[in-house]
Amino acid sequence: WFQITEDLADDKIDALLVAPERFANQEFLDDVLPNLAPRAGLFVVDEVHCISDWGHDFRPDYRRIGRLLELLPKNVPVLGTTATANDRVVNDVTAQLGENITTIRGPLDRESLRLDAISMPSRAHRLAWLSEIIPTLEGTGIVYCLTVNDAHRLAEWLRNEGIAAESYAADLSTDTKTRLEDRLLRNDLKVLCATSALGMGYDKPDLGFVIHYQSPGSPISYYQQVGRAGRAIPNAVGILLSGSEDSDIQEWFMQTAFPSRPEAETLIELLEKRADWTSLPAIEERVNLRRGRLQQMLKVLEVEGVVERNGMKYRRTLKKWTYPEERLAKINAARRIEQDAMLKYISSDICLMQILRGLLDDPESQSCGRCTRCVERPYSVDADRGTVGRARDFLRGRPLTFEPRKQYSGGSKIPENRRVEQGRALGVWNDGGWGSETRDCKEAGEFSDALVAALVETVKAARLSPKPAWVTDIPSLRAPALVLSLAQRLADGLGIPYVASIAKVREAVPQSTRANSAQQHSNIATSFEVAGEVPSGPVILIDDLVDSRWTMTVVGEALLEAGAGAVHPVVLAVTTPG
Repeated sequence: WFQITEDLADDKIDALLVAPERFANQEFLDDVLPNLAPRAGLFVVDEVHCISDWGHDFRPDYRRIGRLLELLPKNVPVLGTTATANDRVVNDVTAQLGENITTIRGPLDRESLRLDAISMPSRAHRLAWLSEIIPTLEGTGIVYCLTVNDAHRLAEWLRNEGIAAESYAADLSTDTKTRLEDRLLRNDLKVLCATSALGMGYDKPDLGFVIHYQSPGSPISYYQQVGRAGRAIPNAVGILLSGSEDSDIQEWFMQTAFPSRPEAETLIELLEKRADWTSLPAIEERVNLRRGRLQQMLKVLEVEGVVERNGMKYRRTLKKWTYPEERLAKINAARRIEQDAMLKYISSDICLMQILRGLLDDPESQSCGRCTRCVERPYSVDADRGTVGRARDFLRGRPLTFEPRKQYSGGSKIPENRRVEQGRALGVWNDGGWGSETRDCKEAGEFSDALVAALVETVKAARLSPKPAWVTDIPSLRAPALVLSLAQRLADGLGIPYVASIAKVREAVPQSTRANSAQQHSNIATSFEVAGEVPSGPVILIDDLVDSRWTMTVVGEALLEAGAGAVHPVVLAVTTPG
């Protein structure tokens, strides 16, 4: 960057490409921009829809651009470009960029794309169908998934079925993601199973197909993703599959997109009381938000000038701020309308390209003559029963591990002799396999024999070391018989005794309502105590679900202090949607 600033000063650079986050850098604003602005011949904002919080790709740092334009000479032309903006987004962006804006819109038809939309509720059916259809499609492609877990799981399934597939998601390193992008560009892969992490900026002109494993939340995001196919080839395929889990995942995304009024006001009040720089861990102790959401909110407040940041510390400014309740309500209402629009698209019996263009406010939308509503579908939506059975077994045959907590919420390390072992789970809540069986059984009030048998086999196959000698449970005051019965049946299946060693002395709120580590630890720290016999051998500590891992950590530590051997956490499902 130092060399770039020198080249800018020497007028050796014709075009400077920067991320909007650069405009948060005070050194750039003080030292580079004053020298650059008077010489700028054109200011271009690519993906300009990101300025709008009505858009699917809203990025707070894009909001800085509006204020930056005020620093440019009035004669500098400004160009904003995007392929994904409906009328509402266009109007919002226009209002933010100021007066004298001319909007130029082109038709949204993609003549190379053959669209299809299929309701396919079962994950097992979708897995089986994809493993059968993908080898028949020309070229290479992308399958978009809503969650990280689904992307990784789908890629593993396809590999098992002999298809060259990899997964791409935000939990991978930058180097790994770059390598996967290059492999797809070189056609070394048949398919990349990706979340929206494979987003703006990726261009493969000869991409042959884009399939959606689940439905996106809006026509805008769908158009952007499916539009990656067929950019420089005459024929490409875009298939949207809709699953039974779609609405639950989209609702979770929407509910976690921005903090509630109490959460936001707690943050503001905390910073006002501190009146000085406050570290992120100190904020987490008082504000019940996951770190990612907390940082996103702090970013929004920083962009709006309500908070200032110095590294990982934050301070309240003098600027007044009120919670944007009315605007957020309108945004959520608009997003529900967009979700309904996707349902309309999936169930439509008219041209899919026409309805998609209409949902994006394209005045020139018309029948395409290519999609599966205009012409007969060239493939079956059924899947081989044997393949569906294998897919169901695959979904049920992937037990998970989860790592123990190694630090207290304040940051100090938990001594090794007071840590629980690596945990085991049958699956993820509502995952189409045992996680869905867990959900159904909890609703029915009893865990099925098949579910318990699967848990017994999973524990046996794990060959836990040191070998468990007894089983105990984390008791519940809400449904005391449910986990107790599970623990006793697991003990019987393993041929070891069940011992009631833990008592719940205080009913805490569900851990799923506590958003960050500090809040979760505080919520559970005084809820349990050792109240019975504690044998000295290694123990299986069982619960039905695990969310924050703090319950297992706190209860496990108490058992270890009371003389138990190694503590092995075991649950039916982890709750994070992934």
